[in-house]
Amino acid sequence: MESTNIFSDVQKHIPITGDMSSKSSIAYKTTRLMAGALNRSQMALAEAYIGGLEIPDAVFRSLLYASMPVLFKYCPSLLAPYEWVLRESDFLAESSQELMQVQYDLPQAMFNRMLGNWPVIYPKYSTGFWQHGATNLKESQMHMIDQVIERLGIEDGDHILDFGCGWGCVPNYIMSKFPNVRFTGLNLSHQQCEYMRQKMQDLESYLSSERFTLYEGDLSEAQFSEKFDKILSIGVFEHVGNLTHAFQKLASFLKSDGKVLIHIITVRIPNNMSSGFTHRYIFPHGRYWNHDAVPSHNRDLKTVERWYMNGINYHKTLTAWLERFDASQASVKTLDYGMDYARFRRIWRFYLLLLGTIFATCDGEYNGNGQYLMTHA
Repeated sequence: MESTNIFSDVQKHIPITGDMSSKSSIAYKTTRLMAGALNRSQMALAEAYIGGLEIPDAVFRSLLYASMPVLFKYCPSLLAPYEWVLRESDFLAESSQELMQVQYDLPQAMFNRMLGNWPVIYPKYSTGFWQHGATNLKESQMHMIDQVIERLGIEDGDHILDFGCGWGCVPNYIMSKFPNVRFTGLNLSHQQCEYMRQKMQDLESYLSSERFTLYEGDLSEAQFSEKFDKILSIGVFEHVGNLTHAFQKLASFLKSDGKVLIHIITVRIPNNMSSGFTHRYIFPHGRYWNHDAVPSHNRDLKTVERWYMNGINYHKTLTAWLERFDASQASVKTLDYGMDYARFRRIWRFYLLLLGTIFATCDGEYNGNGQYLMTHA
């Protein structure tokens, strides 16, 4: 016991290792400087790639396979390039309108090609679940939603709120399996809402039934006339800057005996993580919460069960997206991306290649997805 205390006391003075919240002032400042230097070097590589530097995919992946295990295992604090990554912000969400412009309001035809667009499985911008034998992207997304159904304990007749419902894939699939389930979708993206509104006019879509209601707006401003049996949120909390405020809001929408399932990219390192590249080009103010972050916020909602989904699942999903993205160039290159298409293509190739490889490093044991079942505290 005494040796453990001595080790902890010594470690707080050593930069880059262990928990940043316990560091001495000098060790903390030194670590932040080193994290900034690493981020600048990564951004230099990204900018070179975007500018036309040819790096074979195999070489790119080899660099990450060599470097990321060192960072995950021994230097995790270097993976937080900005100060805001390490703590909650004052706002429920940051840069939400900017996020819509640079990410979710891009041409729908491009997303359809990259993510897939089938009669029941609409584009879904989160991981598939491959560990139960899925052989393709569509099956992996169906298996992932089936897992959500089981873990949230969805029953026929439930009224469910889907916070950040994307293009309506999850509500559509679940309503196809439960004839009396009702859904309310809450989404800030106008482009995604327009997609769902078209489906709501399509008699072959389950979104066209009276069992689906769409609310376009922000969580902080949302109000509903009735409380929900279940709430689910898939792939949204990477964009939420304040878990405390978000859980307080969700709790206010939940029946006294209701359940919430949060699905989120998570990291099993002492601190939260982010990427300077994705912050600048893909997900403004996006962060990956530490695997213990959600359970540590138990004021309004408490975690009663949690699971870790190995990162190999997201690796396979992102690899499938990259293959589909590459295969669709001829049909999507004339769309309006708000910039030169060649530049857009290289930004997105770097993004899909970068994240797809990072999730596979360390056999997916450090960077994957967390699922949290919550009830009223």
